[in-house]
Amino acid sequence: MISQPNRHCTVELQALPSRIGQVRRIVSAQLRYWHLDPLIDLAALGVTELLTNVHRHAEPDKLCTVEIELYRRSLTVSVHDHDPRLPEVRDAEPLATCGRGLAMVASVSESWGVRPHIDGGKVVWFALPVPSPAVALPALPPLYGKSDALRTEAPQHAPARSAVAG
Repeated sequence: MISQPNRHCTVELQALPSRIGQVRRIVSAQLRYWHLDPLIDLAALGVTELLTNVHRHAEPDKLCTVEIELYRRSLTVSVHDHDPRLPEVRDAEPLATCGRGLAMVASVSESWGVRPHIDGGKVVWFALPVPSPAVALPALPPLYGKSDALRTEAPQHAPARSAVAG
């Protein structure tokens, strides 16, 4: 099931390898829709690591829910599974092929955490800062009145507009 209100997206799934790629594409598409293209790679990496942990470690089942929430200055991605055991960040060797997921999430995110879920299981989440909308509109050509003495000019830099309303 996928729900997509204005600033929230929820995907329920079985954390199987084939589904992880699908969710990564859904997250990427949702971020494009919200005009947050600079966050796509980091969010896709983070959600992949969290879903891989559910696939490898969660018991009694692999059912989970991915939530993406957009706030004014932050994008939060969370994964809720039914396993109450809290994960631990491991010290993995630099060339290790497993055991580095949470450390990677921690290194690419602004913040992250784990909390027990009220209905059982746990929620692992991470937050990414939303980039400032620093795109200035091009300057408009000078406007002319009835005579050159009444000529007015447009400002050189129009105020930037947010792609996400308040």
